[in-house]
Amino acid sequence: MRHQSLKHKVPTLGEAPGALIPVGEVKQSGVRITLFEYDAETLNETEFDDAAELGACAPGGGVSWLNVYGLHDPAAMRLIGERFGLHPLVMEDLLNARQRPKLEDYGDYLFIAGRVFDYANGGGRLLSDQIYLVVGADFVLTFQERPTGVFEALRERLRGKRGQLCARGADYLAYSLLDAVIDDHLAVLSQFNEKVEALDRRLMANGDQTVLRQIQRLKRDCLKLRRALLPLREMLLGLNRSEQGRFAAETQLYLRDAYDHVVHVLESLEMSREMVGDMLDLHLSMQSHRLNLQMRVLTVITMIFMPLTLIAGIYGMNFENMPELKWHYGYYIVLLAMAAISAGMGWWFWKRRWI
Repeated sequence: MRHQSLKHKVPTLGEAPGALIPVGEVKQSGVRITLFEYDAETLNETEFDDAAELGACAPGGGVSWLNVYGLHDPAAMRLIGERFGLHPLVMEDLLNARQRPKLEDYGDYLFIAGRVFDYANGGGRLLSDQIYLVVGADFVLTFQERPTGVFEALRERLRGKRGQLCARGADYLAYSLLDAVIDDHLAVLSQFNEKVEALDRRLMANGDQTVLRQIQRLKRDCLKLRRALLPLREMLLGLNRSEQGRFAAETQLYLRDAYDHVVHVLESLEMSREMVGDMLDLHLSMQSHRLNLQMRVLTVITMIFMPLTLIAGIYGMNFENMPELKWHYGYYIVLLAMAAISAGMGWWFWKRRWI
């Protein structure tokens, strides 16, 4: 096979379409599976230790929400795919933790890929996690690399039977999950903006050398967020324009609201992106200005010492016919002249505001 050296970076290189090969960093070993089955009156929550137990569980009535943590178990993905009739290409994508956000229609269900972000320990490096949704007529499947807490508020609403979630169908659940992802992006963007504002204040205060490295990190974070949000906007736009009737008319209203939220996030991100770019230009300008000030001070010092060096060089030649060498007070007169020249030049430079 050509490009054999790239096989460890792209495990699916050269493999047949639909091959179940894990791709990406392993953030959780094994899988954790939770199943919510609910309708307007009842709610059943079940946890499974492996996918085989899920296969032995008889489907219940109402809406089913299956959540899976862990994307690197081909056997578990195969069992889940067979249980819900997923296409081999969908199961291949589910094992890929490097998928770009997208929306695909497989007829009986929609396949949605997205990403969620978080700053490590509330700051520092921006982390991203792959997330997938499969939306069917009466079920929704969610797949995540590890527990992130993105959908925890939604689970609490189900357990407490709060809001319209229990009384609505799978389409409203899918909207609620997408809305939770968008809200998570809003929270991350708020952290990003705080970092940009703090760095801007620091830049104006002292502009030390670590600022440039932090500006570059913010530019990379901004790029990561844009690469996830732009496809998410197109995905929601596609859902709003869909004519297949997969989402009820009332749910379409909520989807339009979710689209507006994504547009708002993108606009805010673009403003922050421009601010980061301006910060880089300002940092480079400040560095250049600081260098010019330093060069001006060094130039002034050099100009002050040039006539002194000339005088010292002349009287350091030691010719026999230099009458000044025989003066009793010649040394003191030369020192006084040198001091006067230095003071006069210093005063002139100060008056011109060069020092």
